[in-house]
Amino acid sequence: MPRVGGVSQSTGPEGTKTPPSCGRVGMWWPDPVPPAMSRRVVRQSKFRHVFGQPVKADQMYEDIRVSKVTCDSSFCAVNPKFVAIIVESGGGGAFIVLPLAKTGRVDKNHPLVTGHTAPVLDIDWCPHNDNVIASASEDTTVMVWQIPDYVPVRNITEPVVTLEGHSKRVSIISWHPTARNVLLSAGCDNLVILWNVGTGEMLLALDDMHTDLIYNVGWNRNGSLLVTTCKDKKVRVIDPRKQQIIAERFAPHEGLRPVRAIFTREGHIFTTGFTRMSQRELGLWDPNNFEEPIALQEMDTSNGVLLPFYDADSSIVYLCGKGDSSIRYFEITDEAPYVHYLNTYSSKEPQRGMGFMPKRGLDVSKCEIARFFKLHERKCEPIVMTVPRKSDLFQDDLYPDTPGPEPALEADEWLSGKDAEPILISLRDGYVPIKNRELKVVKKNILDSKPPPGPRRSHSTCDSDFSQPALEEVLEEIRALKETVQAQEKRICDLENKLCQFTNGTD
Repeated sequence: MPRVGGVSQSTGPEGTKTPPSCGRVGMWWPDPVPPAMSRRVVRQSKFRHVFGQPVKADQMYEDIRVSKVTCDSSFCAVNPKFVAIIVESGGGGAFIVLPLAKTGRVDKNHPLVTGHTAPVLDIDWCPHNDNVIASASEDTTVMVWQIPDYVPVRNITEPVVTLEGHSKRVSIISWHPTARNVLLSAGCDNLVILWNVGTGEMLLALDDMHTDLIYNVGWNRNGSLLVTTCKDKKVRVIDPRKQQIIAERFAPHEGLRPVRAIFTREGHIFTTGFTRMSQRELGLWDPNNFEEPIALQEMDTSNGVLLPFYDADSSIVYLCGKGDSSIRYFEITDEAPYVHYLNTYSSKEPQRGMGFMPKRGLDVSKCEIARFFKLHERKCEPIVMTVPRKSDLFQDDLYPDTPGPEPALEADEWLSGKDAEPILISLRDGYVPIKNRELKVVKKNILDSKPPPGPRRSHSTCDSDFSQPALEEVLEEIRALKETVQAQEKRICDLENKLCQFTNGTD
């Protein structure tokens, strides 16, 4: 008698059927397997039994007014210290930054990060400094912020640096994976700009490569190449330093809806898009042979764009659609059919956005291989992905060395043509976040680059004797005063916290 079942873990949705007695969402059942194939029914993988589970109610972040801006951004960014969420804000754009441990109901007067004059569209934590975050906005600017380890008393309104170069709204930002202080931004002006945040300067501008709206931009593992998707239906692989398109593919998915693309660890490109019949579809491509896909699978019929989150250590890609209530996950291998369906995490509430924790922020003692931060209308719900294991020992096969917080290159080294793989760290003893490191911005010749002043009509004659050394002395005094104010603000905050503890203890 032919055996039934099991092979669905590898084959995906095509040619499968679900028996009436099956109540689990996302399990695909195949047609009967010939006896000759019965020995290879189940594909061996240590990730076959990965399951997702939401945290308890008291570990969620409640009463957050998540942004309602129409944008395919994830609206959430996470690192081992903080979770940042784009929120509704009157009179400009804002996002809220919460320490990971500060769960429960968020005070309605909790300080925000404000400074943009229009809605914030994207945020991204620096991979080399857990206290630095960048934000992109409809006001055409990109701002970089230093977040203190303590909770500030007032809104953070002064960015460390403001990057101005786009003429229309900026909807995408992404830090370089290995070079210090290199930030990418892409706007609705079809322009991709690379910045040196440490000097506030524009390094490169890729202005003649995209003929229409850019949907997404992603780095490869060492940051030597970019992959972009565009409204003109082309996927492009770009060498940013040579400012050359080294490979491109027209319409990897035949539908008109937006396409997303990311690099895999092996240098392949994983895409999500739509068929001509508006079915969602995923694909795997070799940029050296873009004509034929390595794998192409249809999924379901839905309007939501699938956002891919990729874990290079396990080679698992998680697909989260805006408006969906599920997370599908697949393992990418070098064995046919190359993209293997694993399982689906399902819930009742649709997601408005999603944050993805870097590997160094996970709890290795619980065999946690991924953690998502699902945005609802008024809350943020962490979802933990776990591989069940009986042993309490460190699982080497689940946690290979992973990229750490130290950059492998300086910005000037990368710009000159040097490449380097990420500096890896072991998670055997867990990861302890580094204390606050200040981002210092040194603007080169900022005074010399200003145009000379015009004729002065109403100024006194003594103004002409106001020398540059004197001006620099005044600026130095202003900087010293700012540092004093910040130190006093921290001291006031500490005293307020002690006073609160004293008051709580006496009640």
